[in-house]
Amino acid sequence: MSEVTTKHPVDEVLPAPQMFLYGLQHVLSMYAGVVAVPLVVGNALKLSAADITFLVSAGLFMSGLATLLQTIGVWKIGARQPLVQGTSFAGVSTMLTIGASVGGGHAGLRAIYGALIVAAILGLLLAPVFTRLLRFFPEVVTGVVITIIGVSLLPVAIKWAGGGTPGVTPNFGAPKNVAVAALTVLLIVLIYRFLPGFFSRVAILLGLVLGTLVAIPFGITDFSKISDANVFQLTTPFHFGMPTFAVGAIVSMFIVMLVTMTETTADILAVGEVIDQPATRDQVTAGLRADMGASAVAGVFNGFSVSAFAQNVGLVAITGIKSRFVVAVSGAILFVLGLFPVLGAIIAIVPLPVLGGAGLALFGTVAASGIRTLSKVDFSGNANLVIVALSLGMGIIPIAVPTFYDQFPSWFRVIFDSGISAAAITAVLLNIVFNIVGRSDDSEGPIFSEAPPSGAISDEDEERLQMRREAIHPRARQAIIENA
Repeated sequence: MSEVTTKHPVDEVLPAPQMFLYGLQHVLSMYAGVVAVPLVVGNALKLSAADITFLVSAGLFMSGLATLLQTIGVWKIGARQPLVQGTSFAGVSTMLTIGASVGGGHAGLRAIYGALIVAAILGLLLAPVFTRLLRFFPEVVTGVVITIIGVSLLPVAIKWAGGGTPGVTPNFGAPKNVAVAALTVLLIVLIYRFLPGFFSRVAILLGLVLGTLVAIPFGITDFSKISDANVFQLTTPFHFGMPTFAVGAIVSMFIVMLVTMTETTADILAVGEVIDQPATRDQVTAGLRADMGASAVAGVFNGFSVSAFAQNVGLVAITGIKSRFVVAVSGAILFVLGLFPVLGAIIAIVPLPVLGGAGLALFGTVAASGIRTLSKVDFSGNANLVIVALSLGMGIIPIAVPTFYDQFPSWFRVIFDSGISAAAITAVLLNIVFNIVGRSDDSEGPIFSEAPPSGAISDEDEERLQMRREAIHPRARQAIIENA
């Protein structure tokens, strides 16, 4: 009896009906984010509707597996926290650049998967030491990178809103396309503003559904994709062929993995506080292993890199449901959805203008999250201002002028044609120059803020993790924290 009463809420197993409903709520909160990445990549690489449907199913399948691995855990892999894993936006811009560098299509996917597999394996090997390298990824770096991720994706959403690609797609920018995109944005805003909290958290998903219905009278919705899809289909390894490997692509993707690991670390620390079970350094390492291991497997099973979803951390805080097994149920739901391509086909019928309207909100939110992170940076001196200014400038170059680096070697173009890679490299190097090698405590304020936003770790987190590592008695540790 005492075992039951002393069991921590994170290890609690709720009645089956409650487990399913709470798990489904997590799925609804993050579903749009999972399916958006394969839609973005598939359309950008000009894949067929059947291929995009397969990518959506594979994304759901891998998100389910990754969530189960993170929540239940195997050996020293998995944080065993209520963390939902989903397809990450962090690598989209880089993947589009890698895919385009070899002409898109299936060749583009094979290049993406080759870079992803190698970069994720490197990340997996690096996990045990990564938590000691986080000083190179403070808010001034991650804020710039997250901002550029959103900014680099906004042009994609704008093209979709117009109906395709300027000069290529017939009737690009037609009033009906722009009208449908604008109505989709309006619906998302109205849902977010006026409907109850649960509906506001799935405003993007509802906007996609309602926007597709609105688009039907305009004649831009194609339902034939559903009839062409299989009801059931296993995600087979290397469906699009054996991956290809290029050094430049791998380096570029590895930078994305570092950013993803930083964001996941922040989410593990945040959810640890929410569930009243502060994460240990070993637990963070185990969570990063799950992240990177699942991403490497995703490259085999036609998925994309996965990471912890911050919005679901917020859902845990709002609902107060701390059980990791509830989130494991959401992983099982995602896994089942990935086995039925017809469900992916339903998503694939979303017209480009509708996707563009939702993309403006979705990608804009990513950029806004980066700005929120930068708002925590101390700009009292000139160093951080210079870091942000030059990093944003380098990140904007390939977005504003895509042909800027056309005269450079191919390996250089793969890295710097991606705004996220260019911004990340610039920010990390400048942060080392100004704040690590040349840091002067009496002329520059601290980079770290009191509370870490998404994608950052504070000095207080580092101290707490070190205390946990040294196995201080819980009561003694609490006294130290209270007196700090």
